[in-house]
Amino acid sequence: MLGDRFPFRPQATAMSIAIKRVYEPPAKNDGKRVLVDRLWPRGLKKDEAALDLWAKELAPSAMLRRWFGHDPSRWDTFRHRYATELDAKAEHWRALAQEGARHRITLVYGAKDEEHNNAVALKAYLEAWLKGHGPH
Repeated sequence: MLGDRFPFRPQATAMSIAIKRVYEPPAKNDGKRVLVDRLWPRGLKKDEAALDLWAKELAPSAMLRRWFGHDPSRWDTFRHRYATELDAKAEHWRALAQEGARHRITLVYGAKDEEHNNAVALKAYLEAWLKGHGPH
């Protein structure tokens, strides 16, 4: 299972998968913008987000999100538990990963912490899968 062995490299840029806070202005080089949070970001109007997709199903479970609480001391465990959840949802992320291998996609998120959030973990997960499987 990928969740047991994917490497965490927040700076890895081998693929065309980027991450960005949803509150930052959209840019032309964002490519396809995908919100990867289960809850809509506070105070943001839908047209301001300039999203192509809201992938709620790629967000961590509510239980995992509450447990993590953006506590950096729980980051490593969160990443592995989230990866285990993603292992069971391949039908939801595989096409997105393959698109990221060919075209720029930006995973957008609402968390204030830019280093410890589900978009960072999801990006690393997708890149690890692509490294092992490539775009099929």
